[in-house]
Amino acid sequence: MLAQCLAGRRTGLRLHPAPWLGATVLCGAALAPASLFGLGVALPDQDAFATARGNAFVATADDPAAVYYNPAGISQLTGANLSLGAYGIDYGSSYKSGTTSVNSQTQLAVLPQLFSTYSLPEYHLTLGLGGYCPYGLRNEWPATEALIASGFLAGGETGEIHYYTINPVVAWQVVPSISIAAGPTINYSQADLKEYPGFVNHFRGRDMDVGYNIGVLWHPSDPHSVGITYRSATDMNYSGHATVPAPPFTANTGATANYHFPQTLAFGYSFRPTPKWNFEADANWTDWTTLQGLTVKPQGAPPETLAFNWDQSWMIDFGATRYLGDGWRISGGYMYSLNSVPSSSFNQLIPDSDRHIFSLGVGKKYQHFSWDAAYQLGWSPSRTVSGDADVPANGTYEFLSHAISINLGYHF
Repeated sequence: MLAQCLAGRRTGLRLHPAPWLGATVLCGAALAPASLFGLGVALPDQDAFATARGNAFVATADDPAAVYYNPAGISQLTGANLSLGAYGIDYGSSYKSGTTSVNSQTQLAVLPQLFSTYSLPEYHLTLGLGGYCPYGLRNEWPATEALIASGFLAGGETGEIHYYTINPVVAWQVVPSISIAAGPTINYSQADLKEYPGFVNHFRGRDMDVGYNIGVLWHPSDPHSVGITYRSATDMNYSGHATVPAPPFTANTGATANYHFPQTLAFGYSFRPTPKWNFEADANWTDWTTLQGLTVKPQGAPPETLAFNWDQSWMIDFGATRYLGDGWRISGGYMYSLNSVPSSSFNQLIPDSDRHIFSLGVGKKYQHFSWDAAYQLGWSPSRTVSGDADVPANGTYEFLSHAISINLGYHF
């Protein structure tokens, strides 16, 4: 069963829950569906200009999307600014084991972004507001006879999670070279999860939590800038209902499952040798180590704890922008994301692996209007999961994605 699939050998934990708990246990296993990057379910692409630069934007942070990337950066903006954008991605994973070879269902997702800022120069303050999706996406494997017979789908057939954030911030320019910022994050999330152990189980749940983000931006001299930003952890105690595989096989029962979204910390350094060039390198740390266990609380039954044993993750970003004159700019970037899911805790709804992400983009600024567009390619080399008899998803996995990001901006 699914609990056995996820129980890590490093803890020695082995769970044998009653079969009717399968749908609620599924929430713990599939709450993190396949994402674009190796950082669990993180979605760091919140702006087309930043995406084109490989999201190396923490120390640049010079458009309204800085609310997400480094809120201290909005202190560089004057007047009122508005940015509307969308990030669309087409992605899928492949699985091979022996004579079995199958692709996950190709997914197309479009994520909206909204950022605005307003400066109060007489107080050296800038106000910002962001609406974005920092986590999410979906993964689904086809219910083929081969996958059902192998027990592959007992670990989960479909996993879908949505996570929406509203983020007001205030930035203060302490001195001309240093700005600091902070603000709350108001977060809403819902999960829709399904496994296939011979028949369909379903869990739906939702919750809200409040966190915060902070940022610092330092310009020690004209060519150099340094940025640091931190985002707090949040806990979603999903509450909803599960369809359970017990007579009469259509029964619904109340169920909850807690999922810990991690704290993150990002560092960035930008070097601008001339006004025509901007180079930046960032390092992003995500604390998935807090997701060591997950407690499932089905109604009318004692709670169960599953082992995850995820590792902390690092993502390294590199970006460059060439300013061509007349408002035009072109950018390129590269991201390397380290795998955070050990084989002992592997689940096919989270086919995590080391990822290479390449991006290109172009944009133009006018007197009051601006636009940016970026293309992104994500690729994962083969990852083979083996050596653990409790993982029915043993085999080789690969990942490929194509994404387009577009932003429209207006300066009042």
